[in-house]
Amino acid sequence: MEKLKVVSLFSGAGGLDLGFIQSGFYNILFANDILQSPIKTYSINFNLNFFECNKNKIKAQKNIALICNIENIDFNPLKDENIDLIIGGPPCQDFTLARGKNRKGIEIKRGRLYSYFIKALIQIQPKAFLFENVYGLLTANKGLAYKYILEDFSNLNLRWNEIKKNIKINNNIKSIQGYYIIHSKVLDFSYFGIPQKRKRLIIIGIRKDLIKNSKELKKIKYNFNRKLKQKMGLFPKYPLTTIEIFEGKRLDELNNIYKEIIKKWDGIWSEVNTIYAWEWKLKIWDKLTFDIIQDYILANKIKTFDKKEFEKALDQHEKILKELKYYGIPVYSLKLNDKSNETLNNTTLIIERMKRIPFGENHKFVYGTKWGLKIKDGYPYLYKRLHPLKPSYTLLAYIDSHGFHYDRDRIGLTLRERARIQTFPDSFIFSGTKTEIKAQIGEAVPPLAAKRLAEILAKILLNL
Repeated sequence: MEKLKVVSLFSGAGGLDLGFIQSGFYNILFANDILQSPIKTYSINFNLNFFECNKNKIKAQKNIALICNIENIDFNPLKDENIDLIIGGPPCQDFTLARGKNRKGIEIKRGRLYSYFIKALIQIQPKAFLFENVYGLLTANKGLAYKYILEDFSNLNLRWNEIKKNIKINNNIKSIQGYYIIHSKVLDFSYFGIPQKRKRLIIIGIRKDLIKNSKELKKIKYNFNRKLKQKMGLFPKYPLTTIEIFEGKRLDELNNIYKEIIKKWDGIWSEVNTIYAWEWKLKIWDKLTFDIIQDYILANKIKTFDKKEFEKALDQHEKILKELKYYGIPVYSLKLNDKSNETLNNTTLIIERMKRIPFGENHKFVYGTKWGLKIKDGYPYLYKRLHPLKPSYTLLAYIDSHGFHYDRDRIGLTLRERARIQTFPDSFIFSGTKTEIKAQIGEAVPPLAAKRLAEILAKILLNL
């Protein structure tokens, strides 16, 4: 079977792209990012040579990973390559809810980078596209950002003057086809077996001339959503956990390790000696059984438990671990040339602070003590430890006081532990400084989630 041809934009280190390749249905013909370090990582792991643009305008070429501002790229040369799909997720800082009230969305130029995705659709006219972004896009600019973006994908509007003035269309504008939106929803990637609560908006469109009528469009939408639910299995109820992904074993094989890790926190409430810490003892510690299965049910608030269903869920956990090639390989046993499994240095204050913040808790636990911050509230992931029996919270790219191990003898996560939470293979090699690699991992789409979407989309495209 001839593989489907893909153009990747805002590619980063290639998490989205890797999932598409892993599905076995696709080849990446072109990739682009403005930053050098992620494209160097991309070039190492994908069969594309990287090329740095040093002029104002450059023509896109196949088999190249281009380090370049997307504003300067002419995509017309790819028109004749019969591209099947454009994928990508423009920078999302201006849409994310992590910014609170400071979100600017499409009010500023960076928030309008999605328009260059539109430009590529106009110039290349692929059969389909997949657009990924933070779910905060839904509410940015009081909902106008999402409304505009859907309209622009459907009709290929060039809403912004900075795009209009530099676009060149070889064919008559009237021949340019817009896209039917077959999927536009927020997906929680933990529902697909990713060991992380990571919600992202996924928009998928099919070129209008490829769908005969409204009946066919309705059927495609129905089939996509049906297959999406099938891919989830039992993970929405029984999520994959951080202890499984780090130890390379399923829950029922980890009871002794779990008990040893948790017992290290015995008496922490007395040591911290705040009302909050004593309340934690009553609400959390006193309810633990130190049996990994019982505590997993409690931690994930599983109300109805069926033994046969749970055994089936554990089989699905094992299947994912084997698919990711983590099974039987603890993350701490890895010795990697990119040094991504080295522990990171921390200040004495952070070390002492984190020794007093137990699993699943954040900076609030030590507020009012000599280890605490001056703020009582604030960002909920600030100095927060993972919980061993839950998926990780969403990994971020640039916040230093974020991402801490559940083991009391550990402080921050290694880069490779972060990569496992994002479902990168252990064989995936990163390039750059530790800060750059942390950003590459935090900004990526989990490859396993991308693989699931790619599998569903391939069947639709091949049927077309």
